[in-house]
Amino acid sequence: MKKIKKLALVTFSAFVIGAVFPYVNFAIDQTYQQLKIIVDVLELIKESYVDVIDSQKLVYGAAKGMVAELDDYSQFMEPDVYSRVKSDTEGEFGGIGIRVDMREGWLTVVTPLPNTPAWRAQLMPGDKITKIEGEDTKDIVIDILIKKLRGTPGTKVNITIAREPEDKNAEWITKDITLTRELIKAENVKWRMLDDKTGYIKIVEFTGHATENFNKAMAELKGKGMEALVLDLRYNPGGLLASAVDISKQFINSERMIVFTKGRKPENYQEFRSGSSAPYETMPLVVLVNRYSASASEIVAGAMQDNKRAVIIGERSFGKASVQSMIPLSDKSALRLTIAKYYTPSGKSIQHDLKNETGGITPDIAVKVTVENEKKLLQQSEEVYYPGKEEKAEKAGKADKAVKAEKAEKPEKEKVEKKKEEIRDEVLDRALELLKAREVLGNLKPGK
Repeated sequence: MKKIKKLALVTFSAFVIGAVFPYVNFAIDQTYQQLKIIVDVLELIKESYVDVIDSQKLVYGAAKGMVAELDDYSQFMEPDVYSRVKSDTEGEFGGIGIRVDMREGWLTVVTPLPNTPAWRAQLMPGDKITKIEGEDTKDIVIDILIKKLRGTPGTKVNITIAREPEDKNAEWITKDITLTRELIKAENVKWRMLDDKTGYIKIVEFTGHATENFNKAMAELKGKGMEALVLDLRYNPGGLLASAVDISKQFINSERMIVFTKGRKPENYQEFRSGSSAPYETMPLVVLVNRYSASASEIVAGAMQDNKRAVIIGERSFGKASVQSMIPLSDKSALRLTIAKYYTPSGKSIQHDLKNETGGITPDIAVKVTVENEKKLLQQSEEVYYPGKEEKAEKAGKADKAVKAEKAEKPEKEKVEKKKEEIRDEVLDRALELLKAREVLGNLKPGK
């Protein structure tokens, strides 16, 4: 009876508002009719369903269903889920060493981190983690899934992955994997010299310390004679907007636009611009992206491309450019809602549109790398970024003996052949060629 009175009150309120403001009458009537369907379904289930059902469960189910119609990043969280998402992980925690994102409702590997359990188990970018400890991951809040993968170092976690086959018409390959968690100390920025004039910086993720480490890398490379830079954002899932903007400011001057956000509400419009000058505003720059580059990495690539500050090489990026807001609700549940989208300085939407095949950052020079070559490049990159691996192993005792024993068994000829098997990074090679060509062309003096 109480619910019928409430329904009557809603109806009366809608009538009064419609009478005072006739131009909103139709919209209110439409919304009321749509809400009435939900109320009718709720009442029918409560009255006629074979088992007694908790009405709160039905309301939460309806809320989840509504939000699921929006996008991969908007989520309704029940009170216990929201509480877990808010709470910080206390003390030391272990993990399996992957960067992940939600793609098509599934927890998806963006990249495994070198020398981690996920790396050694040969997880690959694009692998979908379909189960954790036998439980489906489909459409579960990403924060909860990440916490399920974390735990005390030394404990095990069982996952099921699905991998897309080389033959697009074949079925996805599924595999059960048991991983032992370790303490993960991920580096967010890595750097080295490619030759005597060209520096290379790989930003793994735009974390809170990314700008600090990027500045350290630039100073060190400049000290080694760097005159041009390759900035590698491949497999970078994004991170903090502030880090992306701060790093972009290193290369763009004259208070130019870096990125802006826009939503339905005027207050969701926000601009992010460079400073009047930049420390590396004239340094030749090439940015590398691939289909796993997303969010903050796309903001940097888009800013460089639209401001004609760098050449972008690789594959079209993923296209994740949504701004979420966490909205607590009256019963301690919460709604994570997409309220705006990022746009490049020229006004292009970064957000991927599956229907129209738009979004992401389209490279100036497209270079496609096969899945097989991607796998080999990821495997051999460990040696590139972990020089002195044998010396580090020496400190570890057992690991040292294992490494030395393995090396003693391999003849010199086998070492040489293995070196020959290493494949070239086509995207990086193209970047180097471009920078060298620019230098050569810059030295030409027509008419002399």
